[in-house]
Formats: sequence, structure tokens, C-alpha cells
Amino acid sequence: MSQGLIPATILTGFLGAGKTTLLKRVLSESHGQKIAVIENEFGEENIDNDILRVETEEQIIQMSNGCVCCTIREDLRTTLSELAAKRRKGELHFDRVVIETTGLADPGPVAQTFFMDDEIAESYLLDSILTLVDAKHAQAQLDTRQEARRQVGFADQIFISKTDLCEPAAIEALVHRLKHMNPRAPQHRVHFGEVPIASVFDLKGFNLNAKLEIDPAFLEEGHAHAHAPAHTHDHGHDGHDCGHDHGPGEACDHPHHHHHDDDVKSFVFRADKPFSPNKLEDFLGSVVQVYGPSMLRYKGVLYMKGSERKVVFQGVHQLMGSDLGPKWMPGEKKQSKMVFIGIDLPREILLQGLQGCLV
Repeated sequence: MSQGLIPATILTGFLGAGKTTLLKRVLSESHGQKIAVIENEFGEENIDNDILRVETEEQIIQMSNGCVCCTIREDLRTTLSELAAKRRKGELHFDRVVIETTGLADPGPVAQTFFMDDEIAESYLLDSILTLVDAKHAQAQLDTRQEARRQVGFADQIFISKTDLCEPAAIEALVHRLKHMNPRAPQHRVHFGEVPIASVFDLKGFNLNAKLEIDPAFLEEGHAHAHAPAHTHDHGHDGHDCGHDHGPGEACDHPHHHHHDDDVKSFVFRADKPFSPNKLEDFLGSVVQVYGPSMLRYKGVLYMKGSERKVVFQGVHQLMGSDLGPKWMPGEKKQSKMVFIGIDLPREILLQGLQGCLV
């Protein structure tokens, strides 16, 4: 296709978090891009659609049967395929696609559609999953709705809306909780959907590139323990780093840790020894077979025996891919770093298994 791949963005978030506001804002900004929007909300929410259509000249595609979920993935596939065909024939002009999922959807199957279907994979490039979190209601939603927790786990970028309605301490607690669930995704606070376009598009969240975006503090081993051996540093993470910096001697003791042991969690594996390629492939293959449905996102930069280059890998659910990255630089410390985000993943089994794949 001469026009190149069409970038696609998945916009997800809790009901009422302001997805439509954000979308309207993005569509009306003068960035000179034409955006096709695939909407799939329930019932009366279709009214939003008219607002969008009046204010912008974009092509909006409404799916009649509500939500894009596993059961009707075919629907999304068909819509994407028709859009691409019309674009090739010159009947429709657009630069990118945004899929707005319902507040109840699991973005996983939507993301997988871009990889599992050859025709879609040849037309589109999945850029990223954006998750909008409503600061005022988030703690309660995260407590009660697994879909809300899954959406956080899937995100490449998290936007927190309605922070003006919350106390600073409550926002801090939320930021902290989200970071435990997903240390890969940068968090931005947004006011009435005012987001610079650069934070929304071309984030390359699904590119197999060597950039592993984990909050750097998440990789500082024992950052709090080093300063404060006397501190007990336990918050339901088996003494694992809490994912970000604390001052010297400051333990990670936000009150909400005692109530929220979220089922969506993340952990990082690191090693200075190289992996045996065969062992690792077998192990990851079997892990994905067993735990794939609970594995939301995983990504890593790997030091492999016998390779001059970094190996970059990532996956969503059962779909896993890897690629050769850049060469290790002279003097660069060779090490593997992997982050796993999932639902009740057996952390110890995975860490021990990975350890067993080292040379």
C-alpha cells in the first residue's frame, strides 16, 4: 500500500472519565490531520456522536451492537477492513484511526485484532492504548471493577481527569496505586480533555523498540532499603520495590496500601547473565499457554547468549513477538530487563523460571 500503514490508537477508560471530552478536544485541535473515529458505546451515549459530527468534519463510525469485546471482534475487523479499502480507493481520506471503547471493554482483544488478522496487520499499525482515569471516582472503581483495573494494566499512557475535584493527598494516593499496577505507563493529569496532541498520537507503545519505558525508580533496586535498613518495607509486594522513589529512610506506607491489594500488578525481572535462547523461548511459550489470559502487557530488553544485539520482546495476552534491537554499545552494561503486568500472575514461579533460563 503506497500510503503506508495507518496508525491506530485505542482510547479506553472508565465510564464518565471524559473520553468523549478528550476525543472532541483532539478532533477539534488544528493539527491538520483527518481522524476516523470508531465508536462503540452503549445506548443513549450515541448522542455524543452528534456533537462530534457537528463540530468536526471527521468520519465517525458507530457500531450498532454496542461494545467491541471478544465476542464481536469480527465486527471491528470488518469495520477496519472497510475503512482501509475506502482509503485505498480514495473514497475516504483520513490519516489515522481512533477506536473509542466502551467503559466496560477489555482493550486486549481490540489490540490483538491488529496482530492476529493478516489483512488488518498489513493496513494498520497499532500505536498505543490510552486509558483515561477519573480521579474522583477511580479508587472506588478500581476497588469494585476488574475491567477498570485491566484498562490501567493495558495502558501505554494514563490520563487522569477531574483532579480539580480532589484533594492533593487523594491524587497522590491514586498516582501511587496506578504506578504499582502499571509502571510502564507515564501518567498525565488532564483538565477538561486539554491534552497536547503529542501526548496522544505517535507514542509507539507497540513498536518493538529498545526503549523500555518503566518509571526509572522502579528499576532502582532496594532504593528505600539502602537508606533505611531499620525500616520494614512491606506493602503486599514481598518486599519488592514499590515502583518509585522515596526520600532517604522514607518507607512506602501510604494508607491505601493496607486496603488495596489489587489483582492487577506489575513486577520487574532483571539479570546480568545472558539468557539461553532455547530455554527462554520454551519457558515463555509455556507461560503464555498457561497464563496468557491473565497477562495484560509484558515487555523486555534482553541480553541473549551469542547475540551482539539487544533482543526486544513484548506481548499482549497470548500474543508474543520479539525482534533484534540495536547493538550493545562498547562499555554498555549488558543486562536483561523485563516488566510483566497481569492479573494475579504467579510472580515467584515466573521469576524462578526466568532465572532458570539464564546461561
